[in-house]
Amino acid sequence: MAFLVALESMTPAQRVALIPHDVFPYSFTEIAEITGRTPLACRQLASSARRRIRALRPLEVPAAQQADLVKNFRRAWEAQDIGTLIGLLDPDATFTADGGGLAKAALHPVEGGVRIAHCLAALAGRTPADLVILERTVNGRPGLMARWEGATVAVYAFDVVDDRSKSIWAVRNPEKPRPWTGGGGEGTGPADAASSPVRPGG
Repeated sequence: MAFLVALESMTPAQRVALIPHDVFPYSFTEIAEITGRTPLACRQLASSARRRIRALRPLEVPAAQQADLVKNFRRAWEAQDIGTLIGLLDPDATFTADGGGLAKAALHPVEGGVRIAHCLAALAGRTPADLVILERTVNGRPGLMARWEGATVAVYAFDVVDDRSKSIWAVRNPEKPRPWTGGGGEGTGPADAASSPVRPGG
């Protein structure tokens, strides 16, 4: 999830310069040959990408406040209440899904609270009736986990700003939600026991 957030914070050019160098053993000279840029330009792109990652704003909303928003979000999703979903989303919100090529997910981020609300309501009408959404701790903050037939099929993390969700990240790649495989999630407490037979997907 953290890697997905970091990637989304960079421009495509920054990703092409940073990832091969910092994640894979490519020199800036080799990256320059691949991209058609100069080694200096690739180095500068990688530096600007690192600055973007370091500048990512930490979550400042109290956990209890975020938990309330996530709970209301889950209920509105269950009811396919588009109006309430729009009210819980920032007008410029972004929904990003990661299927890893192994699960169905939107290929590009969905932009805008209204579009996200309509997409989520549509998904809720197409998913299995026995899919269950649980309120769980995700990346140390209140989030959601989807379970179906005993397996964790999606995990949702939220970035909340001023009582609205600014970003939602959905991980649907079946190889990634392993910490939640047993259904216990990361955290403990009342929020972790909350569940409802809702039908959203991701």
